[in-house]
Amino acid sequence: MMDSNEVRKKFLRFFEDKKHNIISSASLIPENDSSLLFTNSGMFPLVPYFLGEKHPAGQRIVNFQKCFRTEDIDSIGDNRHNTFFEMLGNWSFGDYFKKEQLNWWYEFLIEELKINPSQLYQTVYAGDGQVGKDEESVGVLKEIFKKYGIKAEEGPETLIKGEIGPGREIDFNNEKIFAYRDKNWWQRGEAVGELGGPDSETFYDTGKKHNLKFGKYCHINCDCGRFIEIGNSVFIQYQKTEDGWRELESKNVDFGGGLERITMMVQNKNNVFETDLFYRIIQKIEELSGKKYFNNQKAFEIIADHFKAVVFIMADDKGLFPSNVGQGYVIRRLIRRAIRYAQEIGINQDDWFKDIVWLIKEMYQNIYPELEKNFDFIIREILREEQRFIKTLAKGLKEFEKISDRKEISGFEAFDLYQTYGFPFELIKELSKEREIKIDEKGFNLEFKKHQELSRTASAGLFKGGLVDLSGKTVKLHTATHLLLAALREVLGNHVFQKGSNITTERLRFDFSHNEKLSENELKKIESLINEKIKEDLIVTAEEMDLEEAKQKGILGVFENKYKTKVKVYTTGKDGYIFSREICGGPHAARTSELKEFKILKEEAVAKGIRRIKADIYI
Repeated sequence: MMDSNEVRKKFLRFFEDKKHNIISSASLIPENDSSLLFTNSGMFPLVPYFLGEKHPAGQRIVNFQKCFRTEDIDSIGDNRHNTFFEMLGNWSFGDYFKKEQLNWWYEFLIEELKINPSQLYQTVYAGDGQVGKDEESVGVLKEIFKKYGIKAEEGPETLIKGEIGPGREIDFNNEKIFAYRDKNWWQRGEAVGELGGPDSETFYDTGKKHNLKFGKYCHINCDCGRFIEIGNSVFIQYQKTEDGWRELESKNVDFGGGLERITMMVQNKNNVFETDLFYRIIQKIEELSGKKYFNNQKAFEIIADHFKAVVFIMADDKGLFPSNVGQGYVIRRLIRRAIRYAQEIGINQDDWFKDIVWLIKEMYQNIYPELEKNFDFIIREILREEQRFIKTLAKGLKEFEKISDRKEISGFEAFDLYQTYGFPFELIKELSKEREIKIDEKGFNLEFKKHQELSRTASAGLFKGGLVDLSGKTVKLHTATHLLLAALREVLGNHVFQKGSNITTERLRFDFSHNEKLSENELKKIESLINEKIKEDLIVTAEEMDLEEAKQKGILGVFENKYKTKVKVYTTGKDGYIFSREICGGPHAARTSELKEFKILKEEAVAKGIRRIKADIYI
């Protein structure tokens, strides 16, 4: 049976044979972008190249990318969702388009992975008032199915909400291509100048029986789980104008396919947690709990998924750890939720999670060496969080005792215990049953639903998918981070390295390695040095060079790429003088004088050995 490592290798090798250059996975923690807490797709780190930047690896690239999606936390346990996952991706920046992409993808599935073509289905964009139906993709797909001896008729279109479907019985033996309106269009945003285009999704038929609770008729996007989306080819074909969408001269392809789902398909499973990407973790949970996976599926899957996500997020060199805000809050939520479900299935040994974290590290360290590098940090911080959570549960128990003398606990009170004190609802029910107290479970569910809706609304901007902000000020602030790093190293020493950055139109935030609080004199020196370089009107230039050459020249950058490729290097200087030189994807200001004036707003600690500066420029 083909394992997940072989799937990764085959994908890279296949597209390398199609003249693609291999690049490494980018960090899970986005750089210079406030629209996302975590990298949520293979496309996200490559956005500048869809907007005109030249990628140093060329017009055709391929990789597998670490991804994390907060919106899937509550979906774990449905056989196909993960919070952390790996995305197989290939891209064309103004090179090939629909015919090549769809043909190559099906060739990979059928000829490399040996997937039965009769189990594959495809969706396309149905069109609207501005952009027509994607008939080009339909034509290409019919030829592909014909090539593999499959009769492929077009099924009914869905012009209403995609989850509802077309509302009639579908002949899945003959109907293979389906058009949807809301499911098969991608765009960056609503502003004039934004990019957009149709996408074409591939589905695999697991053979699972349709569940009528999801509607009378099954369809490709049905939530019953029979059909699993395994890949999506986005065709970036249009740009928004005042009058609608105009076709681009230089069109792009963005493909992403979930490794977990593709492996599930290859290994003939109907659940991602039954693949080699998870089964050793599941076996370890069985050993720790003394219980069987198939009798406790949801709890096992939450524990396995959440700990894998936590390990990968904390393994990043940015040094993230559990906290009450931003990315740290997500880590805290994942750890505590996993601990709660572990308690449910009887796992109560001291430091039990170490076995699972060690196993995840062993499974992935040859592909992602940062797991081995930061293993001790991960164990230490999870242990601290577990101890904090145990204290939190004790507080929740005290609060429960305050209302345990009544005959009924309202839905609001139960939800307050759950939300404010992190007290598991299952434990509230168990304790109430022991004391013969009624719980308004319906009221609790209503409060929980309201909370979910509010969370979705509040996080729509924070967790939204999207592209980096390339406004004028943001570009200049990006250049300012390079000047800041160079100034920090000149004033504090060469032990200073970048540990993370975040840029909005209001300010830049820059994290760096340093063990002590900066003095007022040091901050003044750094600020003065940057403003001196701004006044000197240094020129910012870009060049491409081999990764090994960049390493040998001591150019600063994150050397995550283990493949032979070129990188883009930005140099700030003039007449042979170099102030800053870094590997970076861009874009940047052309000259430092565009920044006008640099001002440090705040300096603070982030974690042990990591400091943070917030600054702005006045243009």
